Amino acid sequence: VQLQAFGGGLVQAGGARRLSCSASGRAFISYTVAWFRQAPGKEREFVSAIKYGVGTTYYSDFVKGRFTISRDNGKNTVYLQMNVLQSEDKAVYYCARSSRGTITQDIQWYDYWGQGTEVTVSS
Repeated sequence: VQLQAFGGGLVQAGGARRLSCSASGRAFISYTVAWFRQAPGKEREFVSAIKYGVGTTYYSDFVKGRFTISRDNGKNTVYLQMNVLQSEDKAVYYCARSSRGTITQDIQWYDYWGQGTEVTVSS
């Protein structure tokens, strides 16, 4: 299973950006796909997840109301729409797939990872 994350770049504070995570074949069906992020000098942290088959979503408190996770079944792609970006959102964003049946924010359950895409927020 190969995941590819893209869409990062430079954005002004208060702006928006959409990240995409694609996979070959039906790699997402029946699984949970999540976005994590890692800022310089910090641990990787959970951002949001979607149970791909049914569309159930889950968000961390610090992005709730600003970020939206969604998926396109036909394209085997998961998106992360990020609005009202803040300097604290600057990080490398990773998408990952969980082998666990239920939606989870626990990083240990995610066994396939994309390469990361960097989001820089300028003030």
